Amino acid sequence: MNRIILSWMLVGSLLLAQKVTQIKFVGLAHLSASMALEVADIRVGDQMDPEKIDDSIKNFFEQGYFKDVWVDRKGGTLTYHFDEKRSVANIEIKGYGSGDDGKKLKENLGLKKGDLYDAARVAQAKKTLVAQLEAKGNYDSVVEVTVKPIGDSAMSVVFDVNKGEKIKIKKLNFIGAKELSQSDLETGIVNQEEDMLGWIPFYFHSGEVKVDQLEYDAFRVKETYMKHGYLDATVSKPLMRVDYSSYSAEIDYQIKEGVQYRVGKVSVSQSIPGLDTSALISDLRLKKGRIFNIDRMRKDMKRLEAAAGDLGYAYAKASPNMHKIPETKQVDIQYNLKAGSKVTINDVLISGNDTTKDRVIRRYIYLAPGDKFSATDLRDSKSALGRTGFFEKVDIQSQRVSDDKINLLVKVKETSTGTISAGGGYGSYEGLMVNASISDKNLFGSGLNTTLGFEISKISKNYNLSFVNPKVWDSMYSMGISFYVRDYEYIDYTQDQVGGALNVGRQFLRHFYGSVGVGYVDNQSTYNEDYQPIGSINVNFYNDQYEKISGFASLKFDNTDDYYMPRSGFIAAVNGEYAQMDGDMQQINIDRGYNDFDDFTKVHARFGAFYGINDWVDYDLILRFKARYTNIISQNDEYIPIAERIFMGGIGSVRGYNPYSISPRVIETLDGTARAATDDDILGDRIGGTERASATVEASIPLSEAAKMRLAFFFDYGVIGTDPVRRAAGQDPIEFDDIERSSTGVVLEWQSAFGPINLVFAYPISEEVWDEKATFEFSMGTKF
Repeated sequence: MNRIILSWMLVGSLLLAQKVTQIKFVGLAHLSASMALEVADIRVGDQMDPEKIDDSIKNFFEQGYFKDVWVDRKGGTLTYHFDEKRSVANIEIKGYGSGDDGKKLKENLGLKKGDLYDAARVAQAKKTLVAQLEAKGNYDSVVEVTVKPIGDSAMSVVFDVNKGEKIKIKKLNFIGAKELSQSDLETGIVNQEEDMLGWIPFYFHSGEVKVDQLEYDAFRVKETYMKHGYLDATVSKPLMRVDYSSYSAEIDYQIKEGVQYRVGKVSVSQSIPGLDTSALISDLRLKKGRIFNIDRMRKDMKRLEAAAGDLGYAYAKASPNMHKIPETKQVDIQYNLKAGSKVTINDVLISGNDTTKDRVIRRYIYLAPGDKFSATDLRDSKSALGRTGFFEKVDIQSQRVSDDKINLLVKVKETSTGTISAGGGYGSYEGLMVNASISDKNLFGSGLNTTLGFEISKISKNYNLSFVNPKVWDSMYSMGISFYVRDYEYIDYTQDQVGGALNVGRQFLRHFYGSVGVGYVDNQSTYNEDYQPIGSINVNFYNDQYEKISGFASLKFDNTDDYYMPRSGFIAAVNGEYAQMDGDMQQINIDRGYNDFDDFTKVHARFGAFYGINDWVDYDLILRFKARYTNIISQNDEYIPIAERIFMGGIGSVRGYNPYSISPRVIETLDGTARAATDDDILGDRIGGTERASATVEASIPLSEAAKMRLAFFFDYGVIGTDPVRRAAGQDPIEFDDIERSSTGVVLEWQSAFGPINLVFAYPISEEVWDEKATFEFSMGTKF
């Protein structure tokens, strides 16, 4: 024994006396040689120390890459040998998840391609997958894992999923709820009973349980009580009872409502130069005597912060102090507004724009490096970017650089702006037809809006091309140009038109926009050979052959808060057209009573006011008033073609009547003269008017928040008239009475995935025997 101990001491002393002259690594794949040296913590020139060598082997095992590590020593050379673990070369989920769903499942597994294979991690990934399936409402799901080697260094992992049954919510029980209805309490929670149309995805509730959202639903119910003034309300965690025989469940919430509080005193504590405390208080929506609403209180906090933000205080914070008085059922609110430091913009950093150029985005941002921060400018910038239609999502955040400087982080998610469509069909009248179009409102990310399309059939040929640059050279100016060719053979005549327009515009003062332009139309309407017209008015219409050169000017104001569903703001616009006509009135041997086509001026004005009263009545009611006026002013008291005149009826004027069906009419008498048709006359040729006015009052209420549906009640009123019309030379001009029509009805407003859709159900009020009624109309993507 003594000799053995002496021998080991001799070997150890020899090792300690020898130095490391070379270090080699054999079998490394996941670590570089330089990194391996760092892990080993042994260098050439170090003493050969067995304890340090053992520590280096332990260090390598701790990296998790290796099944085995050992060391050979020959003289001063250390050779490390590694048996690495296999890597995961492929992960596949079968039986569930495709497209984005499958991608999200893989992202949340905790195991990804390129990771080292580890049985424990695969088992954990299996548990994670089962949990995700349960979160989506699939109970009793079975997941089997198959692992296959690929070569000597990789593994393939396949998860075979057998989805369990979906659990449907049979009933929600809000135990203890007396003051609020079940429909009120269900608003905003994820787990709801199945809707009647629950099979329609995205818009209606399917009734399927989302387990991961159950706990949060309790907080959402509590939020609903806070919106109705019940500050002391308590809501328990939900208890779900599952019947596995029918895969249905009941969910119970235990609720104690407490009393409803109204707002008592409201005050603001602040010392920011330039802010008037009394003005701040008057601008708040949560006022004394009103039922407390936590949502309104949060909005008031944002209003206070925005007021300070407009003075450059980007990090102003408003915090509420609430003092409840149970005896009077009131709550006093004091807002403490802290300003912080004034800041300026250091830089604007843009991300997420793979296609849209940075300079295009900067056009719509009203804050630039060196500018003083403004909360209003920030809000308007976000709205302006959203109105372009280039982006699915826009977010602008601030990043503090120093006490007095911030960066604006503009994060966008682009949406598809280009469309290519092609199609065809067959009609009994048009025969075989083909059509195609290509358009992009953000061409190559430049912000240019272009459209090219055509449609060809047995009786028609239509072509169109348009180009709009909303910000020429990144300025406030815009330019647009369009061309079209239309050749359409109707039953009685063929319309052959060629036209184009060029306009230049400029934005003023953020909410104003003005433009001027020129246009050209060549209209060559001709008889079809087999049509025999009755009455001279028809002849005039079908043989109107002329050229028109127009000058346009427009001015528009728009400060609404949404493109399709505004709840505040105004739209006011006036458009003017001066048209110079050129045509030969004598080309056909018919006495029209005029010597020439008339030059004219057409003025069109519209106004819209939108007001949401949700802040005042705790209900998302939107009131709208819309008015339109058009007038054609004759320059020389000559003939204005019927195609240029005005008609009334349908969406945009008075609903409940066929589009363009309401017009002054002329009746040919037996003695060859003509007179104005009255409301008692069923027959008569529509000739159009020269002046029209219409007004609409609407009240829109929410129908289904989940489905994004609303119901609007409306009343339309319109009047149309015309200047006296001459029938033939030597006869007195025909005088016409104004025609008045009105209607009422409802509109189903649906913000669908395909764009806004309006279904109009109208009832004509002042109809006459000759009116053409339209009790149902449909529109998509229209805006006032």
